[in-house]
Amino acid sequence: MLKTEAAVTQDTDAVLALKSLLRLTLRVFIADGRIFLGTFAGTDKSLNLLLVNTEEFRLGPSDNPDGRYVGQVMIPWRLVIKTEVQTPGTSVMDQEEDERMYL
Repeated sequence: MLKTEAAVTQDTDAVLALKSLLRLTLRVFIADGRIFLGTFAGTDKSLNLLLVNTEEFRLGPSDNPDGRYVGQVMIPWRLVIKTEVQTPGTSVMDQEEDERMYL
């Protein structure tokens, strides 16, 4: 069966949702306790997350709470526990807990 050009170029709701997140700040929590705060640049075919201008935070008692700059990172999808999105026009610290911020 041949697909029409319209069917090939039409984005699904999931793809549109991902596109709406491009260039927004994400906070990604992973299984080993680290948190990555960076700009969402996309995913690969396996749905691993690509963040740019990223900082890594470790929240243990002996860890650096100020974080460290790690630049561009690819986070495997299977390590992601939770992802939050920063609402445009607010800082991460000012944002109230809201169900809309969770992905």
